[in-house]
Amino acid sequence: MTALQTTTSPPTAEPSSDIRREARRATIRALGTSLSTFGLTIAAVIVLWQGLLWVFGISAYVGKGPLDVWAFLVTDDAAAENRARMFGELFVTLGDAAIGFAAGLFVALLVALAFQLSKGIEHALMPLAMLLRSVPLVAMAPVIILIFGRTPATVAVMGGIVVLFPALVNIVFGLRQASPQMNDLIAVYGGSAWTALRKVALPSSLPSLLAAVRISVPGAITGALLAEWLAVGGGVGGAVGGYSASAQFTALWTSVVLVTIAALVLYNLVAIIESVVLARMGMADRA
Repeated sequence: MTALQTTTSPPTAEPSSDIRREARRATIRALGTSLSTFGLTIAAVIVLWQGLLWVFGISAYVGKGPLDVWAFLVTDDAAAENRARMFGELFVTLGDAAIGFAAGLFVALLVALAFQLSKGIEHALMPLAMLLRSVPLVAMAPVIILIFGRTPATVAVMGGIVVLFPALVNIVFGLRQASPQMNDLIAVYGGSAWTALRKVALPSSLPSLLAAVRISVPGAITGALLAEWLAVGGGVGGAVGGYSASAQFTALWTSVVLVTIAALVLYNLVAIIESVVLARMGMADRA
């Protein structure tokens, strides 16, 4: 009688490990793509900047190139003082932008949720949102200043107006991408509209919500610059007028360059976070 020989099949990798491995690869790809795009964007801006100065033959007294800005911040005798002044103004503007960003995105999210829960609220408030979008902020500035004064509340209102409409449109679009079958399933089991919103619509809207955050960043900086220029002063928005009036063109160009770089860095930072999050959640193809 021969011994019964048993054979064991080689262990197979668990599906969960394959999923994690694929998620890591997707995250690395998304991160690499975002960083490459950011580097190419910076290079394109520098080339375009110097190229336009050459093409239009702008006087070197007025038009300052990348080397002029570099010298102003790094190699000139007063470079340390220049950096302290420029970055001090930039940080003030970024603080004002953060106020407008938070205010506009918070209101956009609340309004989008209200639209999702009630068509009556949407019909009542959407014309107001369209009005805020269509009227130039410069025209509304005197009324806003009259109501709120030259205070941080004015910064929040003006920055929030710039951020509000694009963010609102994106979030509303994302909330309406929820699967009708999933909504029907919630209704069959007696779930409320709030349950459907919380369990289905909000998770499905993540790509659009992240896109709203990304496009709100440059809008918030624009709103902060307008608020500083028209209302509260300070920051880059309050300084550029003085630089232009006193013919400090190198300082003027440096201010514009720094705030542009800050907007590009923040935009691409949010884009990188967005790509990584969506890749980790398997939602990159919906972005």
